[in-house]
Amino acid sequence: MSYLADLGEVYLAPNYKREPLVFVKGEGTRLFTDKGEEYLDFTAGIAVCNLGHAHPQLVQVLKEQAELLWHTSNLYYTEPQVRLAKKLVELSFGDKVFFANSGAEAVEAALKLARRWAYQNFGKKKHKFIALKNSFHGRTFGALSVTGQSKYWEGFEPLVPGVVWVEPNDLKGLEEAFDETVCAIIMEPIQGEGGINLLTQEFIYKAKELCQKYSALLIFDEIQTGLGRTGRLFAYEHFGIEPDVMCLAKALANGLPLSAMIAKKEIIDVLTPGSHASTFGGNPLACAVGCKVLEIVSDPTFLEEVDLKGKIIQEKIKALHKKYPEIIKQVRGKGLLIGIEFVIEVKPVYQELLKRRILTTTPKPNVLRLSPPLILNYREIDYCILQLEETIEALKP
Repeated sequence: MSYLADLGEVYLAPNYKREPLVFVKGEGTRLFTDKGEEYLDFTAGIAVCNLGHAHPQLVQVLKEQAELLWHTSNLYYTEPQVRLAKKLVELSFGDKVFFANSGAEAVEAALKLARRWAYQNFGKKKHKFIALKNSFHGRTFGALSVTGQSKYWEGFEPLVPGVVWVEPNDLKGLEEAFDETVCAIIMEPIQGEGGINLLTQEFIYKAKELCQKYSALLIFDEIQTGLGRTGRLFAYEHFGIEPDVMCLAKALANGLPLSAMIAKKEIIDVLTPGSHASTFGGNPLACAVGCKVLEIVSDPTFLEEVDLKGKIIQEKIKALHKKYPEIIKQVRGKGLLIGIEFVIEVKPVYQELLKRRILTTTPKPNVLRLSPPLILNYREIDYCILQLEETIEALKP
């Protein structure tokens, strides 16, 4: 372990299970340690650095903005914030944007918005949320309360009341959960921390239909799936429907803290002065970078490439699945958000890839997640698959 890692053990809170690696530099799809070791990054900071590390255009924008303005507070307008809000609205279903710093904050804003909208239009009785089992929406109290994995609740209960749980893709359970007291349903179109589980078209259509029937809001958490990750700018585009509210974060400023909640005008306008706020939300540095990120990832040619790369990776892993059915159980995902479910515990696979200097993540004990920067090239895809196959060969019974 390096000296810096040792210091981290002493001075940092023990709430993360860190690898004994200290990264000091990033370039494209590569990360470099304080010992000069090079790693191929198939995590992108957990679907954050969609444009890779130290992207030259983003670095230039950040430098230019850093010499102009860092912070004024949201008592005033700033050019980067207004420009980014305009771009998000033009590229999405929404009309107005609220900025914060993290995904959990965007979810908190969406939950508060839903409660306030329902209160103003229908009164106090309409306050319940429907959330999906196996979901993940963040670790603040509101976001945690609609996160459908009990392992995250331990030691923090009681949580915020008024949440009804439904199994993903359970149409009957979904219908039974709705009534006049429901103000909103929140869902990830692809459950990220749940193991890369896709919601079906039928389930999402039914949720939209029931929201309209019971005057409830459809909230999409696109914190992990948004901004080009699935081969579309937003994952909701795959389904041919529009949510009422959408949460974005992670890749919005490619690693700078920035999140957004986007909604229709008639909904978001209930957030009158004093009803909600964020001191650092939408700061000029992050928003300037966010504008350039959106410009790059919204390009149709760029998105077509992401879609193609995702299909190629999935085809190659499905070939491994066919070759090693006793090791690989299933492959799923969209674009460059891919989950490989193993028959065995995934930890030995993860550890061996780490030894081979390939970074991956394990959202579930038997699931390996690949979420590389969207700018990776085809040689890097081939290299990763080769290393994965060699790893599987070594693990064969």
